[in-house]
Amino acid sequence: MSELKIAVIVGSTRMGRFADHPAKWIHHIADQRPDLKVEILDLLDFPMHFFGEERATTEESDTAERWKKALREFDGFIFTVAEYNHAPTAVLKNAIDLGEFIHKPVAFVGYGGVGGARAVEQLRLIFVEMSAVSVKTGVHISFPEYLSVVKDGKTLADYPHLDEVAKNLLDQLTWWGRALKAARVSA
Repeated sequence: MSELKIAVIVGSTRMGRFADHPAKWIHHIADQRPDLKVEILDLLDFPMHFFGEERATTEESDTAERWKKALREFDGFIFTVAEYNHAPTAVLKNAIDLGEFIHKPVAFVGYGGVGGARAVEQLRLIFVEMSAVSVKTGVHISFPEYLSVVKDGKTLADYPHLDEVAKNLLDQLTWWGRALKAARVSA
């Protein structure tokens, strides 16, 4: 069967963000698989107006269309999810609202409070409404792991348990990606 095209979406645009660490880490792991072709989509490269804003500039509207077009190329998505105030970032939620994810699988690599679990849980509910399929396994980077990367120079690859969870996440994403791609083709 042909390889699946997967996007790793960097879900934070804050200065000094941690998001680059999990994005590069999961990209590296996924890129080792012969059944996946993986690309990083960084929301910094897609500065969009907020959904429904009348004052959006032509450039912002063009960027939103470029975002939608980019998403159409992929068979599935992995989101890096920062948790702020028990929720995902506004820029990620906005990008999801402006995007197209119907009948495609989504997976999450969370960090922040309790490994980003509360933000990921909210996104799972949102994607159900968008007719996307959330895989069961998520990667949750705990605060001690986060701190060791930020302050002690460790990498996420220094934690074998995270690699194991990432493998499970990718197995599930691949299974759902194949099933949903076949269904989209036959529809």
